[in-house]
Amino acid sequence: MLAGEVLHYEFEPLKLRLADKTFYTPDFMVVRRDGLIELHEVKGFWEDDARVKIKVAAKQHWMFTFVGVQRHGAHWSLEAF
Repeated sequence: MLAGEVLHYEFEPLKLRLADKTFYTPDFMVVRRDGLIELHEVKGFWEDDARVKIKVAAKQHWMFTFVGVQRHGAHWSLEAF
């Protein structure tokens, strides 16, 4: 993502229901200038349960783009789900 592409962002603005008593709260909602809404999950490293939750959320809530963000030293990597 380049400078100027983000119109708005919020920290933990929503909670998505995945199943009975199971919820997923993305770290950030990012509204891009083109109107696309991305839900970002920022991780130092991925636990198996966190990866499963974001994959289930992406399948159930297809109207959003889900992005995993992970830092590797001085660089950041993005993973689409």
